[in-house]
Amino acid sequence: MPDSPRALLTATYHAALEATGAGRLVRAHLPAQPPAFIIAFGKASLPMLDAALSVHPDAPFLVVPPDGLEVSPAVQAAADRGQGQIIFARHPVPDERSVKGAERALEQIGKLNEGDELLVLVSGGGSALFSAPWGLTLEEKQQLTRDLLASGADIHELNSVRKHVSRIKGGRLAQAAQTRGAHLTALLLSDVIGDDPSAIASGPTVPDPSSFADALAVLNRYGVQHEAARAHLQRGVSGELDDTPKTLDNVHTQVIGSNRLLLDAAAQYLESQGVRAVILGDTFGGEAKELAAAHAAIVRSVQEFGTPVSAPVALISGGEATVTLRGKGMGGRNHEFALALLLELGQSSDRQGVWALSAGSDGVDGSSPAAGAFLTPDSSARVQQLGLNGHESLTNNDSGTFFAALGDTLQTGPSGHNLNDLRIILVE
Repeated sequence: MPDSPRALLTATYHAALEATGAGRLVRAHLPAQPPAFIIAFGKASLPMLDAALSVHPDAPFLVVPPDGLEVSPAVQAAADRGQGQIIFARHPVPDERSVKGAERALEQIGKLNEGDELLVLVSGGGSALFSAPWGLTLEEKQQLTRDLLASGADIHELNSVRKHVSRIKGGRLAQAAQTRGAHLTALLLSDVIGDDPSAIASGPTVPDPSSFADALAVLNRYGVQHEAARAHLQRGVSGELDDTPKTLDNVHTQVIGSNRLLLDAAAQYLESQGVRAVILGDTFGGEAKELAAAHAAIVRSVQEFGTPVSAPVALISGGEATVTLRGKGMGGRNHEFALALLLELGQSSDRQGVWALSAGSDGVDGSSPAAGAFLTPDSSARVQQLGLNGHESLTNNDSGTFFAALGDTLQTGPSGHNLNDLRIILVE
């Protein structure tokens, strides 16, 4: 067993990621028929492609991963001999390379013949990495993305807008393949609560239940004043533009990995180390600060009353929090959750014996280079010694800087995974 609670938290994070590796999940679900072409995009695209090529080594491909993800020797060798192309792009705001990747994918789909098999490997982050603006310039779409990310809109709301300003999202990629008479198999790793395929990477391979009116309603709900987007969406509401497809033929889409798998793997590892683990759920959403308050209440109940479970125990939860940006600091939803949890638990003496980790499975949390942050029983004391102001950092959305000053960040780099967030609270 790891020699400290912090080491145990770190080991659990890595063990959960290893057990739910993208390559392992893909190999278990690949179609037997060799694909005429493979398109992979998202934060786990490179390990997903590597697994596909281990079974279908001669398949041509296009892969669009985020900057910083390591290319395996097999994928690099295939690209070097002209079998495929690797186009790195930016996340969470698309860039010129995101457009290049999406355009190249549409070009390749346009070359398919009737009966061809197209394999599409999709993981979270694909909405930004795969971008084909429709009705907006790239610069306008970049600003729209920034505005929505800062507004506090959840992933479903954000994606309903993205789908209606794109020529590839909201089922349009599959629609292009359908037009060619090709058969499409899509394997998805879910980074969204509920594992809705239409929300993963903005659902490029599945029918879209949302409409232009839904997308416009999101802008109204959050007060996003973006003239170009509003004008485009209004044209769709008026019937001047075709909406996203509501039915699709010759398409098989399967979610092969989810946050629940990640939580189960974490629980299994903890149990193997002699630590009782309880999964609270994988569907936690809402503001990070409110989510932290709810978790703090559970911790206090465990300590004071032994409900819903008695200590010692590891409480595990997943899902995806949101953050409404009001400041200009560094961090992300996991850092913000950890800081809010620290402040909630620090208001009384019952923090004694509480350790915690909140981290993203993709290895990067918002604008921070870290995956997430730790809490220790002496966090509050060290905060006072260093003269840090947690409330001020939370107000300024500067939780990343706060935990970096404490030396309590989890540094992994891009992991090649994206099964949403993992939160573990050890109550001794």
